[in-house]
Amino acid sequence: MGIQLSKAHNLMTKALDYRSTRQDLIAGNIANEDTPFYRPRDISFAGKLQAEAKKIFNEPQVSKLELARTDGAHFKSANEADSGQAQLFYRDGHLARNDGNSVDLDVETTEMTKNSMMYQGVTAALKKEAAIFKAVLQASERTQ
Repeated sequence: MGIQLSKAHNLMTKALDYRSTRQDLIAGNIANEDTPFYRPRDISFAGKLQAEAKKIFNEPQVSKLELARTDGAHFKSANEADSGQAQLFYRDGHLARNDGNSVDLDVETTEMTKNSMMYQGVTAALKKEAAIFKAVLQASERTQ
């Protein structure tokens, strides 16, 4: 077993992976701004990170009221169908142009900026964590 810097370290590295994937998706949306019938894609991972944080920090799980299914052919609820992974979805809601493309460059650049800022925030937190760990190691070397 390796050294664990903090309980949140693995959570932060997962957040960086998700943020990187989201950045790639948004860049792909921008690149396909002129592709006919292209629908912008995005990824939702906040719920996954929250669930992981609750598990890591031993917070109680909130029980949810389950949806009744009276027939096996009924669709599963979003929670039942959950695979434990981040969910990829189409970001619709904007009017499609005449060519069927629904990419809104303003939305995409705003989402890219927000995602970049969140990535930088998590990176800064990881750097701070590493600096604290390094300071502890250096202090322990001086006392020996």
